[in-house]
Amino acid sequence: MPGSLAYPAAPIHHFLRESARSFPDRTALIFEGSRISYRSLDAQVDGCAAGLHRLGVRKGDRVALLLPNCPHAVISFYSIFRLGAIAVPINPLYQEREIAKQIDDAGARILITLDLFSASAQAVMGRSPGNICVIGAVSDYLPALKKMVYPLLRPKGAGAARHERSCETVVFHDLMLQQAPPATEIAPGDIAILQYTGGTTGISKGAELTHGNIVSNTAQMAAWYYIIRRGEEVFLSVLPLFHTYGIAVCMNLSLATAGTMVLIPRFAPREVLKAIKEYGVTFFPGIPGIYAALNNYRDIEKWDLSSVRYCVSGSAPLPVPVLKDFERRTGGMILEGYGLTEASPVTHSNPVHRERKAGSIGLPLADTDCKIVDLIDGTREVPVGEAGELCIKGPQVMKGYWRNPEETSRTLKDGWLYTGDIARIDADGYFYIMERKKDMIISEGFNVYPNEIDEVVLTHPDVADAAAVGVPDSLRGEKVVLFVVFKEGKQMSQDELLAYCRERLAKYKVPKKVVFKNELPKTAVGKVLRRTLREEAISACDTGMPI
Repeated sequence: MPGSLAYPAAPIHHFLRESARSFPDRTALIFEGSRISYRSLDAQVDGCAAGLHRLGVRKGDRVALLLPNCPHAVISFYSIFRLGAIAVPINPLYQEREIAKQIDDAGARILITLDLFSASAQAVMGRSPGNICVIGAVSDYLPALKKMVYPLLRPKGAGAARHERSCETVVFHDLMLQQAPPATEIAPGDIAILQYTGGTTGISKGAELTHGNIVSNTAQMAAWYYIIRRGEEVFLSVLPLFHTYGIAVCMNLSLATAGTMVLIPRFAPREVLKAIKEYGVTFFPGIPGIYAALNNYRDIEKWDLSSVRYCVSGSAPLPVPVLKDFERRTGGMILEGYGLTEASPVTHSNPVHRERKAGSIGLPLADTDCKIVDLIDGTREVPVGEAGELCIKGPQVMKGYWRNPEETSRTLKDGWLYTGDIARIDADGYFYIMERKKDMIISEGFNVYPNEIDEVVLTHPDVADAAAVGVPDSLRGEKVVLFVVFKEGKQMSQDELLAYCRERLAKYKVPKKVVFKNELPKTAVGKVLRRTLREEAISACDTGMPI
């Protein structure tokens, strides 16, 4: 693997154009059984870009996307890129207040959505005159039979506008009645995506990801995962395309390597297993929660998953028991990596055909410099093996936070991105994420990393999910509270689980309290919302209620 790469001085949509020229008849997208070739996808992107230009979209304008994984999302992203405009992806499951907050911060006057979400979209955009909603239908890209039955299955009231706050609407397919859009000169430093952080660290901020950032990161991934065969791979695209991980690995990497994207709007174990079997999925980007759910799926042994060559895991630390169990059950190989929104997002991965260290995020990608600094003032680099804050420098690091110079200066220092993640490096140069800096627990004067506790608890055969948090304690500084979800049909007492922990953890790391839940709160990409759990535990302690 070269330490440095040569990056094309081209905009993101260059990847699609090149794949369409080289593999025009290859299937680019599969959605609910329907297929779109690279030739057709490229033409539809041109038409959509021309239609958006007719609506007044120009270079630098922000266009919001309120879309699940569907052809409309891929077409919209690349249409916006071709105009030099800025895509603002938003989680379609957000409440109107949350949607409005990001729309207002970005200053978007056009929003693209589906009929399923048009009521909320029009209510938000209807607050200001001149705003436009572009509305597609799920049935637009369904095969003939499913298109016929869709009206019967469509949720009641979907797409009904609230007339008192409605806005101008345009039908998505009507955009593509135009010819090719005018040529727009786009520089590597021009912003392509305004990606809002998930809010797990507090106030959501818009990371400015440029064409240069995203092109570089796509090239870095393509070089690292050199086992990808151009024009042959089938990518499982179940990670949401409103999140930077899904955008980068499921969409951009697939289109750049002329892969086939199998679009799945919502994760369900059976649907994923069916897609792998039916379409011969070869490349499976996922998150720990997906692999854990498949491990626990009652019929997984009956499914043929042999087509999957490699899996990539990111978004959250992958517990070693989950990795080993998944590989044992399926024969697939998981390469754990690391990234964050502010780095477009991938910075590390375990290597393909060199030593893979379970529990490690692997090695930095090409042109990615890393250092680990002390947790006090962030200026002293710590020695090998010592924990500190991970800092990253590379061509994939964001331009800054949208209209937020204060947060930008706190996060970007002398070209280094301070990630807020506590990490260590071993003698071989492999990195390990210990915890989010804000999630570290200080109990009895010792640093306690919740991920370590989670991983130990997950080795218990009856535990499906676990998350440890720290709450204030007058005696210890902080005490550990553990939240646990059992596998179906399994249960045990708090004393039994704590005894299991005592055998495997130092005394100061053993939880003081266990809370049993049906499920843990998580973000759209499977990160446990420890902040929510911590607030729940603190609130219960303050009111004297049992937790």
